[in-house]
Amino acid sequence: MSKDNMDYPTAKKTLTPREKVGQLFMPAAFINDSEEEIVKLEKLIANYHIGGLCFFHSRASAATNYEGKKKVVYNKDSYHLLKSLIKRYQQVVKYPLLISIDAEWGLAMRVENTPQYPYAITLGAIKGHDEIITEVGRNIATDCKQAGIHWNFTPVADINSNPENPVIGYRSFGSDKHNVARKSLALAKGLQSEGILTSAKHFPGHGDTATDSHLGLPVINKSKEELTENELYPFIKLIQHGIESIMVGHLAVPALADGSMKPSSISKKIIKEVLREELGFQGLVVSDALNMHAVSKMFTNKGDLEWAAFDAGNDILCFAEHVAEGIDTILQNAEKEQIELSFARIWEFKEKVFNKENGNSETGLIDPADLNLRLAQRSLTLYKGSPKDIDSFTIKEFAGIEISNENNNSFFRHIKKEVEFDYYSLIEGNAELIKNKVLTMQNVLIALYPPMAKPQNNFGIPEEHLKFLKEMIETKNVILYLFGNPYVLNLLQIKKTEAVVLIYQNFEVFQENAGQHFLGKSIANGSLPITLDEVIQ
Repeated sequence: MSKDNMDYPTAKKTLTPREKVGQLFMPAAFINDSEEEIVKLEKLIANYHIGGLCFFHSRASAATNYEGKKKVVYNKDSYHLLKSLIKRYQQVVKYPLLISIDAEWGLAMRVENTPQYPYAITLGAIKGHDEIITEVGRNIATDCKQAGIHWNFTPVADINSNPENPVIGYRSFGSDKHNVARKSLALAKGLQSEGILTSAKHFPGHGDTATDSHLGLPVINKSKEELTENELYPFIKLIQHGIESIMVGHLAVPALADGSMKPSSISKKIIKEVLREELGFQGLVVSDALNMHAVSKMFTNKGDLEWAAFDAGNDILCFAEHVAEGIDTILQNAEKEQIELSFARIWEFKEKVFNKENGNSETGLIDPADLNLRLAQRSLTLYKGSPKDIDSFTIKEFAGIEISNENNNSFFRHIKKEVEFDYYSLIEGNAELIKNKVLTMQNVLIALYPPMAKPQNNFGIPEEHLKFLKEMIETKNVILYLFGNPYVLNLLQIKKTEAVVLIYQNFEVFQENAGQHFLGKSIANGSLPITLDEVIQ
């Protein structure tokens, strides 16, 4: 029986117990890897009947390696390499692999030179119009299918209520549970419409923490009532609407685990009792990556973590690093019924995917420009000030100052096509020079491009640039356009600005729309999806 025309109900009965346990494992595959490592993974897949692979860009890009400061090497051909590797790995298996990836904002999250859509926080700013979020999901799903990917680990259903969150933040639709639930549902609907499997993450909610679970164990100290009312709300809605799988995060939630500080991903109480019994979830449960330090550093014996994760109720062991030992340990300790139940869920997924397999189509990836422009128009947010404040600014004499580590931004160029003004780029060491340039200018239009979306080190904004920006706000009439994470505003005294406009992204079409907004030719339709420290109203 070939893989291409496999009779899944019949094949299901032929797997040995060891093969069935192998189907639980989803080790990492790296797009940019050495031939030696690729061959090693081929052997692992073939010898242990691995059920699936989760693709990452490279070993250096894996989040747990960030502290090692390994350089991530850019490869313009990563997409074609991904497609060829998927075909190559599928050729060595007895049973087809489920191929997964984190493509929250498109394949670009892991693969260079592929379509990128806005971060969830940007989509969270769109008021109503859930159909456009569904369109994003549909486009991402189409691109996933072109690559040979079956399973996208998204939507992020975390409610981001902590500005210092180092790992969720901009990946969340915001701090309002209803908005997060609606947008998560809309995105999942688009993915599912094209036959791509989805996974809501990171149960029971990773939004209210300042700890990165890739590096340490976050703790959520809230009552069960608070958690049910907030963190669990989007997951409950997704379960009610048939989400196929849920990824459990590596975070301690004592109120859901009888006071235990055990990570949720290895907690029977949280997975089997809360998720399965109390919330009634019947789909696949996936562990968050088992290489993450929140759990990986708890176990010294190879195979023990894999057993703990399976025993807790995970069906899929994502990024398992000790496959052989894990299979042995599970076979030694698990009840036959437990193995059969997880295997049956996984096999049902495979039947669903491979009975309508689309293969590696050659029709190409979708151009995101048109949809991204519409998303830019829907999300742009006038956070402070009024259209009148901006209109009056355009008829006055003003200077523009760009604060960025890039020199190819287009916002000012779009404005300069219609309004004559001088603008300057703040780079390292030239703050005093620019101050002198605008010394007699009272009105200043500032375009701020934070280098990072994450809050570490003030979103990557150099201290000198922050000091300059604060001084401009204090001494000039400033209109600020922010092309990045709106939590940046917590670093500034924005009450003293004339107006603050949130663009959220620095894509070319977002900058073009921002220029049109400043010129009065595009309106602000968005609404801030998070809560900031400073209340300006």
